Amino acid sequence: MNQLTNAGHAINLPLKGDFYVNDQFTFEIGGKGKSTKQLTGIDNSFFAVDDMEAGIGNKIPLWMFGLLY
Repeated sequence: MNQLTNAGHAINLPLKGDFYVNDQFTFEIGGKGKSTKQLTGIDNSFFAVDDMEAGIGNKIPLWMFGLLY
């Protein structure tokens, strides 16, 4: 969330998920085994996942957000 704010994006708290970016994208933070149930049915939803080298589907490795710095 810090990296996205520093990059000039608007961050809000959604009803589901951990944070909402630019009134468009919902993110949930978690570990590699994080269930996708929490964001089922939410358009433009993504998981920022720890302990992953490469992304797949809507799961993005958490370390990649550091590249926004």
